[in-house]
Amino acid sequence: MAVSFDYDGGEGVDFEPFDTFLSAEETTDWFQAWTGNDDLNGDDFRVFGQDGTGGYAAIWLTRPHHDLVDQPIVFLGSEGETGVVARDLPDFLWLLAEGFGPREAAISYEPDWVARPNEQLTAVAEKFAPDQRRTAGDVIESAAREFPGFDDTIMELCR
Repeated sequence: MAVSFDYDGGEGVDFEPFDTFLSAEETTDWFQAWTGNDDLNGDDFRVFGQDGTGGYAAIWLTRPHHDLVDQPIVFLGSEGETGVVARDLPDFLWLLAEGFGPREAAISYEPDWVARPNEQLTAVAEKFAPDQRRTAGDVIESAAREFPGFDDTIMELCR
């Protein structure tokens, strides 16, 4: 995630990756505040970035006995937006290469926004996931198809 993201006044990708994951305590504090449910913890998430509104991108630990890179990537927005944006890290790398951040992949109500592929992020995806190249549309569709109940799951946790 050493490649910077150019927001370009709303025309680019609105994503700011963190240098490290949020701590378990920070994740729990955020998840409780986000859901309004003090009975929860954030153990199922590894938060690794945010958008300009404060929405978080996270790895969702939902596949038992799978490595971190094989877990889905989700977006939990500051206004309650939710979405599984990639089935795993390789898909997420190709999503970024195609010019989509987590927020852009999770929402569809900005019809004037146009993705701009990024050569540096394409090089990263080619290096770490060379045999898994996919279009952003394919990444988003397959994530939604594999995890259709994510929004309902999260909303059931909210108070």
